[in-house]
Amino acid sequence: MKPQDTYKHQGLRKLLIEELRAKGIRNEAVLKAVGEVPRHFFFDSAFLNFAYADKAFPIGAGQTISQPYTVAFQSDLLKAEPGMKVLEIGTGSGYQAAILAKMGVKVFSVERQRSLFRTAQHILRDLNSTAKVFYGDGYKGLPAFAPFDRVLVTCGAPDMPEALLGQLKPGGIMVVPVGKGESQKMMRILKKDDGSTEVTDHGVFKFVPMLPDKASAG
Repeated sequence: MKPQDTYKHQGLRKLLIEELRAKGIRNEAVLKAVGEVPRHFFFDSAFLNFAYADKAFPIGAGQTISQPYTVAFQSDLLKAEPGMKVLEIGTGSGYQAAILAKMGVKVFSVERQRSLFRTAQHILRDLNSTAKVFYGDGYKGLPAFAPFDRVLVTCGAPDMPEALLGQLKPGGIMVVPVGKGESQKMMRILKKDDGSTEVTDHGVFKFVPMLPDKASAG
């Protein structure tokens, strides 16, 4: 049965927005989307009490639904504007895709775990989200739909994913956590018109690893 979005849930989202503001998120488009997307839709009913805590939470297949602060931080770094095409690598629960779609961008999201792909598709459909989810290898991106205005990677990449950079438009931005250990550096890559890149470091985060060259039956 489709979950309900009650006044209580809406009130909890308002509290979450204030918590994100206190942690430094100032992008009003991002905060508005957080306020409009019911995060509890992405949780099993037994864990609804955790839906609006600013924490990551396991969702199965060794993956997590990202901490709301991380979702907001990455969304802010992306500087996506309505109408832009955004490639997301690592659909996971679908929450990040739903936030971006609520911001008015055209989301193309790739998930390698078939069980998560199916669940995210179902939830996004319940939300009437415009985000499109694809089952496949995130390292390869979606060349058939390239180029993209923005690329967002929501799993830890051991190195800079060159194939994804190749699918980014000149003038485009890619946000990706890079690192081979338990934590990664949040990198923002601006692709210049001549193909060169400008890379900035935006702090340390922890993500599940980006796995190469395969998709999983899940």
